[in-house]
Amino acid sequence: MNMEKNKQSNSILAGKFILLGITGGIAAYKAAELCRLFIKAGASVRVIMTPAAKEFISPLTLQTLSKHQVYDDLFAGTKRYTVEHVELTKAADLFVVAPATANTISKIAGGIADNLLMTTMLAARCPVLLAPAMNTQMYQHPALLENLRKLRAWGYHQVGPAIGELACGDTGAGKMAPVEEIFAAAGRILRQNSSWQGLKVLITAGPTREAIDPIRFITNHSSGKMGYALAEAALERGASVTLVSGPTNLEPPRGADLIRVNTAQQMYEAVLEHFDDAHIVIKTAAVADYRPAVRQKEKIKKGESLTLELVPNPDILATLGKRKKQQILIGFAAETNNLEQNALRKLKQKNLDFIVANNVTQEGAGFNTDTNQVQIFFAGGDSKCLELMSKKELAGCLLQEVDLLLKERNTTGS
Repeated sequence: MNMEKNKQSNSILAGKFILLGITGGIAAYKAAELCRLFIKAGASVRVIMTPAAKEFISPLTLQTLSKHQVYDDLFAGTKRYTVEHVELTKAADLFVVAPATANTISKIAGGIADNLLMTTMLAARCPVLLAPAMNTQMYQHPALLENLRKLRAWGYHQVGPAIGELACGDTGAGKMAPVEEIFAAAGRILRQNSSWQGLKVLITAGPTREAIDPIRFITNHSSGKMGYALAEAALERGASVTLVSGPTNLEPPRGADLIRVNTAQQMYEAVLEHFDDAHIVIKTAAVADYRPAVRQKEKIKKGESLTLELVPNPDILATLGKRKKQQILIGFAAETNNLEQNALRKLKQKNLDFIVANNVTQEGAGFNTDTNQVQIFFAGGDSKCLELMSKKELAGCLLQEVDLLLKERNTTGS
């Protein structure tokens, strides 16, 4: 089984650019074998070492194996007239840190950039794989576990640690994962991140705001969580993602081209600007259907009553449905009643490939939740009910449906 996994990793690693970060732990000597495996698989490797790592393994060893200079000096770039921590990340397909000590993990989680490896990490937009290695008590410390949880939530990958006898004599979790496992994990990540290589995905997320006066506006309860989860899932598949987002409190997915908008008109213009180049378009945004006919220049003073004249906003999804050529177009329908009837009407009227509908009155399936429960209605007449799950899990399920559409089109040549 391990031989088969390594064969698969070998094929996907060929021609890839790997950044290998080595930090100051006793397991640093194992990084030499990991570097050798990457090189043997056909990858190009550049090694970055922290000052502490050089106490455990010589840079000359890694330089000989990688056949490239080892990067270890934060200020050496000024001597070569390049900014190393930026230049190194531009072509990187994967950043592997093995071993990843408690100190380095905590620095990443805190955004600290006090050496070349850390400045490079903060500049990186490629996937990152961490292989933790430390004493068992350090690994089990609540602060370290919370930092790892935070990094996983941000999209960082983790392999290990393994359980066994440690250099200090203790036995428990904390050993760096075997290099073969790290090598296989790198292959899985790159394989996942290459399935949509070359595809451009356009996603809208969040609410829109329509100003009444300089103080007040019309909006809705959308948090943007579903759209952001889809953007992250598409990035993990290797797609180029443009995320047009209304106002949210969310951290944008690393690597997405984020376009911030406020109004429906602004979203309409941004989406149309990028639509023709997109292969896949997913409209999760809760766009305001109406806006005030007149935006008051001054704050409306409190009175006994207020009458607002509203006019329709442009129907973004309907416009895309009329303009689409080869794009896969997906819509969302947030309903409170007659879910199937309303979703099917929208599916047909907007010329969608499929629509994702949910009843926002159901517990766990409404706005501002981390979970969702949906039904999918397809243009061909099929439908599918999905159980309650996290929006991150749902994003993966929805992109699997897109995968099937892509395969069908490739098969038929349409």
